[in-house]
Amino acid sequence: MAKRFWKTFEQSAPGDYDMILMDVQMPVMNGYEATKAIRRSSHELAKTIPIIAMTANAFSEDIQHSLAAGMNAHVSKPVEMKVLEKTIRSIKSGGGVPNRRSLYSDEWKVTGHRRIKKDS
Repeated sequence: MAKRFWKTFEQSAPGDYDMILMDVQMPVMNGYEATKAIRRSSHELAKTIPIIAMTANAFSEDIQHSLAAGMNAHVSKPVEMKVLEKTIRSIKSGGGVPNRRSLYSDEWKVTGHRRIKKDS
């Protein structure tokens, strides 16, 4: 599925897609591999199209893996629509979620897709 989408994206015209919601766990080519392939492609928007990881994997290492693969954000399943909407709005406004610096700062810890103060 991811491999087919990656090829479809490569052949698309700029503007056909505004954003990609990438399922991480797919057969043949997973979402991380598909994201890396998109980012390496010669498509005009390959480096800039927002890609959001959609996965049940919600540990901080999973979020870090998504960001390292080239995704702009990570939303845990089951997807809470308010979280997804906020993530999309942030990316569209140029904010990008999650922010690597604030997400992994000493002041915050990651629990699923929410950041909460340590020791709270």
